[in-house]
Amino acid sequence: MMNLFALPQWVKPHLFKGRQFGDLSVAELDALKSALQRFNDPNPEVSVVIPVWNEENNIYRTLSSIAASTTKLSVEIIAINNNSTDNTQQVLDTLGVKSYQQPLQGTPYARQLGLEKARGKYHLCADSDTFYPPDWIDLMVAPMRQNDNVAGVYSVYSFIPPAGQSRLGLSLYELFTVPLIYYRKRNKEYMNVFGFNMGFVTETGRQIGGFRVRSNRVYANASGSDFVNECEDGRMALDLTEKGKLRWVTDSGARVFTSSRRLMDDGGIGKAFMRRLKLQLGFSS
Repeated sequence: MMNLFALPQWVKPHLFKGRQFGDLSVAELDALKSALQRFNDPNPEVSVVIPVWNEENNIYRTLSSIAASTTKLSVEIIAINNNSTDNTQQVLDTLGVKSYQQPLQGTPYARQLGLEKARGKYHLCADSDTFYPPDWIDLMVAPMRQNDNVAGVYSVYSFIPPAGQSRLGLSLYELFTVPLIYYRKRNKEYMNVFGFNMGFVTETGRQIGGFRVRSNRVYANASGSDFVNECEDGRMALDLTEKGKLRWVTDSGARVFTSSRRLMDDGGIGKAFMRRLKLQLGFSS
């Protein structure tokens, strides 16, 4: 059973603790670039699409985790550079990752362009500050491959603690939110779906209009952004239910580990939990 109070072993090689992208050796860069080459299949079954905005010192960690995938499926990785002003594009180019520029600012635009460029039958959404376990691709795609009635999938996530801190408080927060997941599953399952750990049948996603929303969403590393404006991932999930079922992938091998910076921006674990609880139960606008 997974130990929720500690980072799993698979995460640790991709943390590059205390090192930025510029600190990597030529040998490390060559090894990572070589590992990523198999994720540029010209005829992919799966497209993994990552929107990126000023993440030069995070995106290579995400890519490192995906490069360690055990999948035997044909996969392409697509990065959508959404007006980064740092060296994000240089990182992508150095590692040989296929990328496109999206001049319209915002995650809905970035994800929409990724959907338009994707060639895989199945579309997996990832984020540039998140780590993906070795079996993630296969576990997420499996329900859609096995059942034509499944239009979309999602799974859960855990947080990576800030430097020098333990996962104890974060783990308790994650445990306390489990009842919310079950509550939403019965009532508003689309609210369980987040853009850094979701997937859908590509053509179905296009048929329902993709990630277009009525209002733009600011990036998630800005304070409070999870609750400002309509979210493109929730809109996509809700629209997918018109075409089929959503499936929660409960296997622990589909649990991703993401940055805790959004949680910290909400004022800490306690405030973040109460804010989300009130929102999900309909006690706040």
